[in-house]
Amino acid sequence: MTKLKTLQILMFIVLLALASASGAQTTNKIGFVSLDRILRDAAPAVRAQKKIEAEFSKRDQELQRGAEQLKQQQEALERNAVTMSESERQRREREFAEATRDFQRKQREFREDLNQRRNEELASVLERANRAVRAIAEQEKYDIVFQEAVYANPRIDITDKVIKVLDDSKSAK
Repeated sequence: MTKLKTLQILMFIVLLALASASGAQTTNKIGFVSLDRILRDAAPAVRAQKKIEAEFSKRDQELQRGAEQLKQQQEALERNAVTMSESERQRREREFAEATRDFQRKQREFREDLNQRRNEELASVLERANRAVRAIAEQEKYDIVFQEAVYANPRIDITDKVIKVLDDSKSAK
């Protein structure tokens, strides 16, 4: 069973339980939080993104220079291939193929390192966001707060409150 299907079944069970509890004259308070907005708009998420950009900008620039050098090397090879001897052309084609493989390896390593660091930073932001959601839910007596939904009425959206808590926290990472 897929994660989404399991989540949908779990939400259905929770809503069913809430509906049956409603029949028993209890009032249930439901909230919703948009993780996408938190990861895009909250100050800790913005700081994390800037930190990652600063950390990886030098390598990104090196890769861009490498891509430009490969492009120039390919253009020179294509332009001069007809005037080169067969052995010289083959040697340069091998050099170009080797440089291309090396560049692709560096690109792949860059993406892997970038994704790993992004995941580390976002995990920290998500952990703080979840603590903020729990604190708001306990303080305002929410029975349940959803983080994923196909639709959520803006009336139950507490994302702005969570972002405010994250922005106000002085424990900048």
